[in-house]
Amino acid sequence: MRRMIAGIGGAALAVMLSQFPEYAQQYTQRLGGAVDELRVITEDFDRSASVGGLDRTQALQRYGVSNDSFLADRGTAMAATFVRYEQLSATLDRIANADPVTRLQSLPAYLDSDIGRRTLENYQPAVPVTAEGILYAGGGFILGYLVLSAFWRFCTLPFRRRRPVYRTLD
Repeated sequence: MRRMIAGIGGAALAVMLSQFPEYAQQYTQRLGGAVDELRVITEDFDRSASVGGLDRTQALQRYGVSNDSFLADRGTAMAATFVRYEQLSATLDRIANADPVTRLQSLPAYLDSDIGRRTLENYQPAVPVTAEGILYAGGGFILGYLVLSAFWRFCTLPFRRRRPVYRTLD
């Protein structure tokens, strides 16, 4: 009975962990799309500033010193856009160069981000056929099997019959 329950737990965890590579791939695609769009906005702003004989900082300062609150707010929004572009670009670089274990360790960072939440909302499960997916599935099975097996043994400990100890008389 213990082996069957532990096997079911191992299989369940294997299925759950095998989905992580697919989630990471979908997250990376969304992140890449966001970085591409922010790059277009950033390059367009820089090009417009350059045509006006300004660099990005000078152009943002012009927005900031404007008496028009709309322009001042647009300058603040553009500055936030540039910061987001830099942050998301750095995250994409880290993910692209990460090994499977590092990506798994970064899971809380994925889920905390706006892109991570939207990826999870639209996540489509997939059967893992990559080495990474099989590695996660195997690790999940072993971990699930061991945890449920230990839990089962712990829960049934009070109900076990003690085996009699036979002593020989010498």
